[in-house]
Amino acid sequence: MKVIHRLMEKKQRDLENQIQHRSQPVEFDIKEDRTIEFPFSSEKPVYRGVLGNEILDHREGAIDFSRLNDAAPLLFNHDPNKPIGVVEKAWTKDKRGYARVRFSDNPFPTEVYNDVKNGILRGVSVGYSVNETRDEKDKDDFYRVTSWTPAEISIAVVAADESVGVGRAKEINTDTSKQQEPSNMETQRNNAVASSDAPQSKPSEKTEMTDTPDLSVVRDEASKKAASDERNRIRSISLICNEHQLGEETKDTLISDGKSINEARELALKIISDKAQQIESVPSAPDVPEKELRAMRLVDGIKAVQTNDWSSRGAGLIREISEEVQLKGGKRTASNSFMIPLAALVPEQRATYVTSTANVGGNLVADEYRPQDFVEYLYNSSIAMQAGVKTLADCQGDLVIPKRSTTGSTYWLSSQTTAITAGNSTFAQLTATPKNVASLEKYSRQQVLQGLPQIEDLIRSDMTQNLQLALDSAVLNGSGSSGEPTGILNTSGVNSIAVGTNGGAVTADMLINLEGNVVIDNGVVNGATTKYITNGKVVNDLKKLKDTTNQYLYNLNYSVGGRGPTPANFNGYPILDSMQVPSTLTKGSSSNNCSAVIFGDFSQCLLCLWGGLEIQVGEDSDDFAKLLSSVRGVLSMDVVVRNPVSFGVIKDITTSL
Repeated sequence: MKVIHRLMEKKQRDLENQIQHRSQPVEFDIKEDRTIEFPFSSEKPVYRGVLGNEILDHREGAIDFSRLNDAAPLLFNHDPNKPIGVVEKAWTKDKRGYARVRFSDNPFPTEVYNDVKNGILRGVSVGYSVNETRDEKDKDDFYRVTSWTPAEISIAVVAADESVGVGRAKEINTDTSKQQEPSNMETQRNNAVASSDAPQSKPSEKTEMTDTPDLSVVRDEASKKAASDERNRIRSISLICNEHQLGEETKDTLISDGKSINEARELALKIISDKAQQIESVPSAPDVPEKELRAMRLVDGIKAVQTNDWSSRGAGLIREISEEVQLKGGKRTASNSFMIPLAALVPEQRATYVTSTANVGGNLVADEYRPQDFVEYLYNSSIAMQAGVKTLADCQGDLVIPKRSTTGSTYWLSSQTTAITAGNSTFAQLTATPKNVASLEKYSRQQVLQGLPQIEDLIRSDMTQNLQLALDSAVLNGSGSSGEPTGILNTSGVNSIAVGTNGGAVTADMLINLEGNVVIDNGVVNGATTKYITNGKVVNDLKKLKDTTNQYLYNLNYSVGGRGPTPANFNGYPILDSMQVPSTLTKGSSSNNCSAVIFGDFSQCLLCLWGGLEIQVGEDSDDFAKLLSSVRGVLSMDVVVRNPVSFGVIKDITTSL
């Protein structure tokens, strides 16, 4: 029995300073600003194997709230890759630990928040480390944790402690002296950085000591205990390796070399600690809000790829975002690359990147340099997404979308014996395959050291703006050849109106007929996304159109005198304009001076995306010799028009400008 006693003392020492978990169903106090308050811990005993029943002390000074009150993460099921919010405040009341948390407004946290509000999820679990313990007086097999530090709080799917909150997630034995911890808590401890490796079965009875112990009984008991410990070691190491994906080879080595459970945990600790550091540095990643996306610096990712050092906050943000894109289907094509979502494409500034030549970056380094007055290139405006084009993100394989081409028919019976004529629906398929558009930029080491505006802003704005415009152009006017998608203007089956043999000027009747063709074909599915798109030349001529009373047709605000403001709509439909819409088309003798107009329901156009924008950093031998670095951006996408009759186009309008 002395062997068992020494083992229990060692297990209790090992328990201290390790991460533990305990769960409980709670009643949430829902606030209006996505915050909730709830109890997360109590003095409910939890059975810890041969160590006995653990009681968390909630007296003043027993709980170290420093980590929770320092914006600790709110997780889902203790998964460091699934942060759903932040802990705003933690405190004790009536021998319970309470917390106020605020949920993120990103998609997955919002789903969890709604389930909490609707009473679907009621479980709460706390991850904590044990600092000090002592045995409970007058209570065998009970010990009290007199000092402990909660590190994170999780919304749990299955809860165990019925002493807190309303209802219980599963029935458990109410005899606390022999209470076994529910299976979900055992799973959480196995997933933790370091959980108790004591056997999870309580000895059924105590062996009575005598003054003259039987040595054969002691040896037999010690042998059985050693065999049990070895089985527990192998089982625990296997669980640790499997849960943390350490690999079969590592698992076999740890077992055959006689490594302890704690040594196996050290490997898992390194993996989980790395993930925890990433979460601490980027609490809102990977579904970061807009302000975090704007703070993201591509140059941090580029430097991390070049140096293989991802320890900085900026590099950690890039890596978290890249991993999230990959989880949703994005695939890196090279090890020295990373991925960012399309939401991160925030155009700001532009320039080129070498100081040795004046017009290729040298003008950015001067004795009296004024970066605040930087003159930006005048880009076309991107309008396809504003129009309501539907995006299918995170595509993986080639897409096949079924479509009903024609419907069945009904038939009136002239008599009771008239035979019914059959009329069946017919079906077709729409397909989409990845089309790749890319941009390549080069910059010098000296430009990084001296250039203002910073090279990060220049690379980001120029590359992402150009790729956005390429995507926009593909939706509107993609040729369908040379690797380019087929855009709306070149899609077979769209309604089309010809102005004349050699084109002609735009008229109000012409646009009304364009609308009529789409409406007659039942092409308007969603009125909110039905609008015009054209270029500035056509809009200029539209603004000059007048009725018989000399009132401008383009101006619908008749409450003001004179011309007044000119809202961007015509005949009740919004008009978006951009020079992305071609103005160099040819019709008859009108060569390279015809413009296009598109009218339709833009929700019937699909933009299919395979992953996000992949940013790859590289240096070939020539770049290396010249102290240059290359940054390449690649975007995979396709365009599918679901119902061509939902669009009408004119491609031969001649304009006055």
